Amino acid sequence: MTKISWSKLMFFTMLMFVLTLAACGNDDASNEESPDDSDAPTEESAATEEGVDEGTEESANESAESQPKVTEFEPAFPEQTRAPAVKTETEIETEVVVEGLGVSWGMVEFEPNRLLVTQRDAAELLIVNLKDGAVSDPIEGTPEVNNEDQGGLLDVAVAPDFDETRLVFMTFAQDVEGGTVTAVGKGVLSEDEASLEDFEVIFQATPAYEGTLHYGGRIIFDEEGNLFLTTGERSDDESRDRAQDLDAYLGKVIHLTQDGEPVESNPFIEDEDALDGIYSYGHRNIQGIDFHPETGDLWIVEFGPQAGDELNIVEPGNNYGWPIVSYGIEYTGELINGGVSEHEAQGFVEPRYYWDPTSAPSGSSFYDNDAIPEWENNLFIGGLVSSYIARVVIEGDTIVGEERLLTDEGERFRDILVTEDGALIAITDGGKVYKMSAASE
Repeated sequence: MTKISWSKLMFFTMLMFVLTLAACGNDDASNEESPDDSDAPTEESAATEEGVDEGTEESANESAESQPKVTEFEPAFPEQTRAPAVKTETEIETEVVVEGLGVSWGMVEFEPNRLLVTQRDAAELLIVNLKDGAVSDPIEGTPEVNNEDQGGLLDVAVAPDFDETRLVFMTFAQDVEGGTVTAVGKGVLSEDEASLEDFEVIFQATPAYEGTLHYGGRIIFDEEGNLFLTTGERSDDESRDRAQDLDAYLGKVIHLTQDGEPVESNPFIEDEDALDGIYSYGHRNIQGIDFHPETGDLWIVEFGPQAGDELNIVEPGNNYGWPIVSYGIEYTGELINGGVSEHEAQGFVEPRYYWDPTSAPSGSSFYDNDAIPEWENNLFIGGLVSSYIARVVIEGDTIVGEERLLTDEGERFRDILVTEDGALIAITDGGKVYKMSAASE
């Protein structure tokens, strides 16, 4: 009989014990939290609380939205809200071209790298040079405005044949008998760029209302050279129902000629009880509008109340439901119209996307350039309360991804445009002009 020393016996005993633990009990051990790790966030919770690591495959389905919902509404279809987070792979260079301006509300590139920019409160129109950051003196001849609260000088656009006509169109809050209206006017930019000549008001979104909120005011030209104008329903309980009324231009998309007349193909042109300029209705306060570069669809962005900000495709004659239905709630926390959110069931058009909690989306622009290929046909939306720029990835009419840009700047991003050379430009309430472009090699 072979003798085994005590030390060898202890060695083999310990070895068998370790091997036994290794062979069984792994699943149970993995479910236990060590005291040191019990408070450490998991990969999933870290993504939710601190923002998704969008470059990893594991986080591909995490939402870009990290905050809890304000409402209990369920989306009408899975892609209607909280799209998966995506991340721009191209190296982007960001610079502040100009700072120190006032509330910069609207802008248009009228020559390469030269912008016309409105100053809402001061009712000034400026020229900003993106190359050297130079800012002109205020252009003379701008209209008198009501600049209380959300009023003032709002959007600006140039006629499609600007090179020949030098026509500049602007929207603004105008004092009239009975209150204020969203107005559209036009004038000719002088050759020395110092003044707007022969400025005239061509349209007023009646009826007037004694209020200073929700003017809408975005404008854009279509391929025929006609003008789309957005309006708000003027916010108050007593005015918001007019968004549903076809005898009022409040809470509407309006389609006009350059002389301010209704376009003859408008959907209600033959309806004696409707205003001829109305294109769509049932809107709250539309702050962004642009055409999809590939499909030609007209997309709008509009404020919801508390949550329920909407992204819609506008088609002639459609009713988008406000204030009868909404994916948001009152600022007091009360339900709107008893809490009806389903649009289609009530005969209205469902938004293609909505935000909960509120992002307060403002000006928007599709990226219609190949300078940053992965951005082509994406929609960029300025955020006010949210203080970021949303990049929305669209397939067909479905939102498949969202990215939040410039989240650390602490700015209210008021309007967005894409320059001829492919830079993304944003203006802010804080008076800054941002430029985002592909980094130089």
